[in-house]
Amino acid sequence: MAVITSRPKAADPNDLGKFFVDRATAGDVEGLVALYEPNAVLTFPEGSIASGHQEIRVVYESFVASAPVLSPGRQRRPLVSGDLALTATELPTGDVTVEIAHRQPDGSWLWAVGKPSFIP
Repeated sequence: MAVITSRPKAADPNDLGKFFVDRATAGDVEGLVALYEPNAVLTFPEGSIASGHQEIRVVYESFVASAPVLSPGRQRRPLVSGDLALTATELPTGDVTVEIAHRQPDGSWLWAVGKPSFIP
């Protein structure tokens, strides 16, 4: 498992999806958690809800431990309204992820709500 100390920030809402694939492939749990706001909500696995970094970390520790093989999906153009953006990616499996990103005070983006549909 790689430990990465410096990570780029998302300048565009769709950067988050690209970073997700890179960080998950690298086994970078902390990098995955860093894609979310501190009080973000994640519905993964299906039927469960993780709130905040601590619970999201537990989800991704398990996810990374399963050694998923991820391929980038087809990202849809983000729908941006002010400081909010709806992002969606069609995965190679046909599943679709849907997230709400929030622009941070420094202009970067983090997910506030995530509903991935990964099949490990």
